[in-house]
Amino acid sequence: MKIGFIGLGNVGHKLAGSLLRNGHDLTVRDLDRAAAQPFLDGGAAWGDSPAEMARSCEVVITCLPSPAICAEVMEGAGGLLEGLSPGKIWMEMSTTDAAEVQRLGQEVRAIGAEPVDCPVSGGCHRAATGNISIFAGCTRKTFERILPILTTLGRRVLHTGDLGSASVLKVMTNYLATANLVSLAEALATAQKAGLCMNTTYEAIRISSGNSFVHETESQVILNGSRDISFTMDLVAKDIGLFHSIAEKAGVPLQLSPLLIEIFDDAIDRFGPREWSPNIIKRLEEASGIRVAAPGFPAEMVDDEPEEPGYEIVPVYRSGWTA
Repeated sequence: MKIGFIGLGNVGHKLAGSLLRNGHDLTVRDLDRAAAQPFLDGGAAWGDSPAEMARSCEVVITCLPSPAICAEVMEGAGGLLEGLSPGKIWMEMSTTDAAEVQRLGQEVRAIGAEPVDCPVSGGCHRAATGNISIFAGCTRKTFERILPILTTLGRRVLHTGDLGSASVLKVMTNYLATANLVSLAEALATAQKAGLCMNTTYEAIRISSGNSFVHETESQVILNGSRDISFTMDLVAKDIGLFHSIAEKAGVPLQLSPLLIEIFDDAIDRFGPREWSPNIIKRLEEASGIRVAAPGFPAEMVDDEPEEPGYEIVPVYRSGWTA
């Protein structure tokens, strides 16, 4: 398939890189032409507009910062909806609002094309190697059509059900990661204040029931001091806000979620919206008069696993599943 990719930011340029690296016929676009230049140098084509890309490509992927920007790319002048036609596929890879992706999906289906929400999870370092996980919400027929693309972009691919289901699951997993990050910040700050060796503390958590993916990644850049996980506080605030909205609409009386929102709102007021998200620990460092750090940890996360072919994950307890 000829693939178009719109949005070459922190995650998008890594995902698009996997497509180009693995020999896909790729057309790219970003508001910053310079972000596209490495792809053009590597053989990708340039998309003059989203509409033009939709006309010339069988599949167009969007990976954009917010639902509002995605709507503009879809519905604005020269947008994707102008160029889509029956049989083509729109894949939305951003973390977005399920209701919004369903609304846009209705417009896509009215043309005769097929929509997919397929956000990624696992960190920018895994997006760079094609080892990231991907959720995909769409019809089963469409999922099977795009599975070769998804297994190039990521390693573990899960068909989550109808359009919008992937977006709900994505914000839920980001909410859980945020809760883990805040609790790790408290644990690390307490360990530092109590005079523990922070290298030993890291290993104690890693080999214990307190371990997590967030600890094995974000705790390292916290202890290094760079705090660079290529994810900013405003993006965390967006994700946990989306999760909270889903819970409110469902009538679930949350207690932890409002506190996480309050914590990140305070941190954004203090440090700015574009501060790295692991610097949530700065609130505790300033209050306690400490600096949480230890030697030997990396400044940024690099996926040390080799790129492997992707595959579909089948839920073990899904109705009708057999070994």
